[in-house]
Amino acid sequence: MSAHTWNGVYTAIVTPFKNGEVDYESLQKLVVEQQVAGVKGIVAVGTTGESPTLNIDEHLKVVAAVVEAADGKIQVIAGSGSNDTRSALHTTRSADKLGVDGFLQVGPYYNKPSQEGLFHHFSAIAEATDKPIMLYSIPGRSGIAINTPTVARLRERYAHVNCIKEAGGSCDKVSELTHELGDDVAILCGDDALTLPFMSVGAQGVVSVTSNLLPKGMVDMVAAALANDFTTARKIHTDYFPLFANMLSLEPNPVSIKYAMQLAGKIPSAEVRLPLVMPSEASKETLRELLKPVL
Repeated sequence: MSAHTWNGVYTAIVTPFKNGEVDYESLQKLVVEQQVAGVKGIVAVGTTGESPTLNIDEHLKVVAAVVEAADGKIQVIAGSGSNDTRSALHTTRSADKLGVDGFLQVGPYYNKPSQEGLFHHFSAIAEATDKPIMLYSIPGRSGIAINTPTVARLRERYAHVNCIKEAGGSCDKVSELTHELGDDVAILCGDDALTLPFMSVGAQGVVSVTSNLLPKGMVDMVAAALANDFTTARKIHTDYFPLFANMLSLEPNPVSIKYAMQLAGKIPSAEVRLPLVMPSEASKETLRELLKPVL
């Protein structure tokens, strides 16, 4: 694999289950499929990978299985964040030993630290590894945003804090980050429907849910945008937009994407763990209709 750069499509991979347990065989098949389709990397055990309901042993086994399946051909980014700094440090250090290429660090959720608290939280993690760190700002889930001055302050002190997954839904935030930080911090979109708008103002790619299902299409759209071929990129965006706009709003993530992947024959079961439940019958019917044009 080439030297680490942040651009292109990173698939926030689902964690398949079978009879309540992680289905590692299906997981590794998905990783190989993603590599063949040309994604830049896999984000293992993010929210789409159901990190809230994996215990630490399962969490690390999933990361290890993804590293093994990736076989050095694509980047593996371990989700190792927490709202408890000590837990984030333990998971990060443990995943580091498994051979990952970098880390996804979400803004601490529920306890809603100040920007000063965020700086010290991420600083502690940055001091525990020299591998690249992708910050993850998702105020809709965390209750807080990682503000641009905090990103700049972290980047100034730690050269390997050099990416942010921006999921606040604002092109203005992307423009602000680009204006203040230039190329020092790569920006990846955290919302499939906003990938193209974000890239038009400076983002370099996406951490995608939809690419679990349609990796080649997402790779082609992002590659076209990176090449400034927005005509091609816009065509793919338009074709996929009904799926982007509706799939993730039907049910909590990753309920819908897992059901879609089962329909497409990519995983044998759409099973999720409580407190998530299977999609309603109405959602299933809507998903079947949304998938007809793209499968």
